[in-house]
Amino acid sequence: MIEIETKHNDTAEEKQTKKKSVMADLLSETKNPPQAGDLVEGPVIAIEGTHIFIDLPPFGTGVIYGREFMNARDILRKINIGDSVAAKVIDTEGFDGYFELSLKEARQALIWAEAEEAIRNKTILELLVKDANKGGLIIEWQGIQGFLPASQLKEEHYPRVEDGDKDRILTELRKLVGTKLAVSVITADPKENKMIFSEKDSLEEKQNELVEEFKIGDEIEGAVTGTVEFGIFVKLREGLEGLVHISEIDWALVEDPRKLFTIGEKVRVKIIDINDGKISLSIKALKENPWNGAAKKYAKGDTVNGVIIKYNKYGALASIEEGVAGLVHISEFETEAELRGTLELGKTYEFKITLFEPKEQRMTLSFKQAKEKNT
Repeated sequence: MIEIETKHNDTAEEKQTKKKSVMADLLSETKNPPQAGDLVEGPVIAIEGTHIFIDLPPFGTGVIYGREFMNARDILRKINIGDSVAAKVIDTEGFDGYFELSLKEARQALIWAEAEEAIRNKTILELLVKDANKGGLIIEWQGIQGFLPASQLKEEHYPRVEDGDKDRILTELRKLVGTKLAVSVITADPKENKMIFSEKDSLEEKQNELVEEFKIGDEIEGAVTGTVEFGIFVKLREGLEGLVHISEIDWALVEDPRKLFTIGEKVRVKIIDINDGKISLSIKALKENPWNGAAKKYAKGDTVNGVIIKYNKYGALASIEEGVAGLVHISEFETEAELRGTLELGKTYEFKITLFEPKEQRMTLSFKQAKEKNT
């Protein structure tokens, strides 16, 4: 049988075995005389110029000629009488009553059949990234272009871009062009000529095995692999990352994690959650909770000094010590502009504590009540 070239990493013997298996499955479905679209196989019985005749007992003879010969001429010129050839029937009453056959379409059918088998067996393929667009990567397998959506990339290859800017996503994805990725086929639709790949599926089993090494409460040293506006990614083992959300970096307010960490920096983290193979980490959990100390020092009704550290839609945040801040509600002022004009960022003011719940890490402050007390 004429070899159909493959591009994954199986040995020549494994490729041959797979092809025979796929072909046997396909041919077993054809017990009646071949119809258009069927795959057939038989020995070459004659070669006459650009006509190749194939014996298809007991149904007759097939021929590859004309455009179909030209489409596969590089392969057909290498065959000899007696060689076995697999082809696809494109006309049951073709040239002089012969079955008209196509080697190219047979090759395509075999590739799609192999793709379906790859889905069933969860076969991992190491394929080259040919191109990128704003949605993902273009990957080619055995001459068929497939698509790897960005959502199916593993974490270390996922474009971590602030605000989901599509142009920046494309810039990040293009960095993968020319590299090889270990992927699996998750969709193969020959009618739509659509093949979809996933990098996640190929790593799912390995990821689960790695995650099983850990449990909630474990403390680990890892390396920072990515910094984004919502936190940092930390490599725990080869092939396994966890996320430290911005809220878990420090007890104090963190505005931008990217200004605090560098790629490759070593950090000690604590596992606080494991869910669906994803690990959530905390840095602040390894530090003393400042609210525990604050509970012993402050009480509702106390007057304290606080530094304005941030504005939000509810008012202004004032820090009374590292990691302990309270909200000065906007309702104390006529307008947001008045609040910002009265309480300036970075400046210290006197406040009265109007709510204090250290276990819930909640505190509200009043600027007006503190001012009234002093008058």
